[in-house]
Amino acid sequence: MRQLTSLDAQFLALENARQTGHVAGLAIYDAGTAPGGTLTCAHLKQLIGDRLHLLPPLRWRLVEVPFGADYPYWVDDADFDLDFHVRELALPAPGDERQLAEQVARLHARPLDRARPLWEIYVISGLRDGHFAVYTKIHHAVIDGVSGAEITGMLLDLTPEVREVPPPDSNERTAGRRPGQAEMLARAALGLPRYPLRVLRSLPTALPNLEETQFSAIPGAARLGRTLGQVQRLVSGDPNRAIRSDLKTPKTSFNGQISPHRRFAFGQLDLDRVKALKTSYDVTVNDVVVAICAGAVRRWLLEHDELPAEPLVTQVPVSVRTTEQAGTYGNRILMLGAPLFTNIADPVERLRRTHEELRVMKDRHRAMPAQLLQDVNHFIPPALFSRAARATFRLATSSAGRPQWNLVISNVPGPQFPLYCAGARLVAHYPVSVITDGMGLNITAMSYDGHIDVGVIADRDQVADVWCLVDWLDDAISELEKAAPDD
Repeated sequence: MRQLTSLDAQFLALENARQTGHVAGLAIYDAGTAPGGTLTCAHLKQLIGDRLHLLPPLRWRLVEVPFGADYPYWVDDADFDLDFHVRELALPAPGDERQLAEQVARLHARPLDRARPLWEIYVISGLRDGHFAVYTKIHHAVIDGVSGAEITGMLLDLTPEVREVPPPDSNERTAGRRPGQAEMLARAALGLPRYPLRVLRSLPTALPNLEETQFSAIPGAARLGRTLGQVQRLVSGDPNRAIRSDLKTPKTSFNGQISPHRRFAFGQLDLDRVKALKTSYDVTVNDVVVAICAGAVRRWLLEHDELPAEPLVTQVPVSVRTTEQAGTYGNRILMLGAPLFTNIADPVERLRRTHEELRVMKDRHRAMPAQLLQDVNHFIPPALFSRAARATFRLATSSAGRPQWNLVISNVPGPQFPLYCAGARLVAHYPVSVITDGMGLNITAMSYDGHIDVGVIADRDQVADVWCLVDWLDDAISELEKAAPDD
């Protein structure tokens, strides 16, 4: 048995009839390199079945503690059914990108079955260009971005030849019994004395950083955190440590309560063009990606006559996983806020300001405790945790308050060489991420083999036109290219 951390449990707590806690990816494969020139559901089942012993999270099943008295546990599923998790479907003719995106949006809106391991894979055929798509979703309570990449790395190969993997150890322990309710309650009772100790250990690191957490939506919490942070800086003798900008988050049409339905769009950017801009303006690739996202979102806001005078605030997920924590799965992340300069018309000035603010954000990140989100969660007894987590999301959409963040922008560096699945070459991998109440738009980019694959997921009722955002990302690159220095 393996108990979830408070941060893992938070992704379960946010789920309701309208919002889900899973992340996903849409992979496009050229099956021409695969044996027989095709990639089928049977091929994928064979591959996963052969490597399942290397991927323990795929067998984990959730076990709740009665009455929510403690955080849930993962146990190996004694009734694991690979056929349930790997499925197939086909697009009707002509099988174009918009049909594929609509199908993915519908699949992504469906919650995962908590009675089984929390993942599903769909092999999608019928694409117009003869390629095959594989849509994979897995719950955020199981993985974060880095641990998800570890799972993907186990399934993919560096060449079209499917590599041999060592068989499972004959002494390897298989799935055991599922614990009963009495046993789970007993475990929760034994853990109760540890709760006050966790709170005391968390106070010195969590309170001065409250404004960086989801609890800053509680009236007065952000101000308390900022004041204690200033005191801490003076006591520590480091008054010049980077301070978060005083961000006032405006409300937009994608910052209300989301519906159960989604829209999805995807596209590719040329990584060499982005790197050339990085060199021309002496910034980073991430600066360029965030700045062009700001340009695209600014254009969307102008088109809908709702451009705020102040910048939006974007949530930027940052991994704090160390090399020693590789293979531990679960979540080791921070959620940082940064201004998104949609209020700046000049693309060069927008990039410059983005560079400055993301540098400050990196400095804040280095000064913050890696376990901040878990430390803050320790203030809430496990029995009240789910209710408290949902209450903070409601605060973000209340008419009296402002959302903590407007949207999510994430840029994930990926491998710059081809990968293969059952012999089929990976052409692109588009992220399909999470939206929540108060944050109904998510733009996630992932670089791979010379290009940047972008996935835009949004609430269906709040954002009716997501494909234009993909097109405008390329336009934002062109704007910066035209204004770049001649050298």
